[in-house]
Amino acid sequence: MSMLPPPTSGDALPPANRMFGALPTVLSSLLAIAVALFAGAIVLALSGENPIPAFEALFSGAFGGQREIAETLVMATPLILGGLAFAVASRAGLFNIGIEGQMVVGGLCAGLVAAWDPGLAAVIHLPLAVLAGMVAGGFWGFVPGFLKAKTGAHEVITTIMLNYLAYRISTVVIGQEALPLVNPALQATQPAVDAARLPRLLEGTRLHAGILIALVAALAVWFLLYRTVFGYKIRTVGLSPGAAAFAGISWGRTIALAMLLSGLLAGLGGTVDALGLQGRYYNITLGLGFTSIAVGLVGRNTPFGVILAAVLFGALAAGATKMQNTAGISRDIVYVLLAFVILSVSGLAVVQQLRQAKRLTARARARTRDRAAEDAGDPMVEPPPPPRTI
Repeated sequence: MSMLPPPTSGDALPPANRMFGALPTVLSSLLAIAVALFAGAIVLALSGENPIPAFEALFSGAFGGQREIAETLVMATPLILGGLAFAVASRAGLFNIGIEGQMVVGGLCAGLVAAWDPGLAAVIHLPLAVLAGMVAGGFWGFVPGFLKAKTGAHEVITTIMLNYLAYRISTVVIGQEALPLVNPALQATQPAVDAARLPRLLEGTRLHAGILIALVAALAVWFLLYRTVFGYKIRTVGLSPGAAAFAGISWGRTIALAMLLSGLLAGLGGTVDALGLQGRYYNITLGLGFTSIAVGLVGRNTPFGVILAAVLFGALAAGATKMQNTAGISRDIVYVLLAFVILSVSGLAVVQQLRQAKRLTARARARTRDRAAEDAGDPMVEPPPPPRTI
């Protein structure tokens, strides 16, 4: 019979207290971003460029108007879903480096279903294409989770291997000239029919309904992780497999299902990019899956943190073009800024962990001293016998 331990004190806090308890994490992330921008300014200054016009152009290209904000959200949409995929796996103690491959198979299957034209209504065809992408990505995530649960195969190795397998499968399928759903000349599927495309939200922009799907997915992941028994099992397995086993939680089943959920989210990320932004699936490696890992790390593997981190990455990607055109600075400096952001967030996270470990150690020592003092002053406690003399 499964016996779950009582919730921790953090879970027992009311929502308002948990919100204020998360404030230091948010502030530390903002501090990390500020440090990264300062380091990027130093790099620009050392290269002979003025960082002020560069950052002004970068900010203007990301948030300077309706079209710029829409482009930032477009860039952030697949990163939100990929970051959520990484966060779910990370909460279970897994490192899903296969998000890229899961996005590839998800986008491929969604693109093939969307290019198929049986005359279905949009209320049937669009959900069918989205479901195809999610199932494909979920299967690609479940395989390494199942292998780890059954054989102990490390998920980093298996997911990397599946990344390359996904690339090869995509290349072979797209190259089939006899398949009417693909266009080998363009290295893409045929255009998605209108009934299977995600609608645009703002005329004159590329913003599509995928951003709404991503936000709903983030809310669903938050509810799953922090308001359901299954989410509690995921977090328990990730924090302490021994404690999870003591509580009767199946470690193998939990990590397999966590990787399945992670793959579903990654497949959904590839799907919304294909059906919303591109209008078809292109057999081009964009690296969105690997960027999503950085988004999950910067977002501290929390759903709302992932949203903010994805918007940051989307803003840098959207503003890079205007920075290059207006300030004359190569857009490659954005990758330098992203590297500084990741290093800053990682460094501050390590500092916080060391401080927390120091506080816990001091608290444990204080309790030990108090207990020893109580034992020494308790008359009911017999003193230890004197040492025997020889």
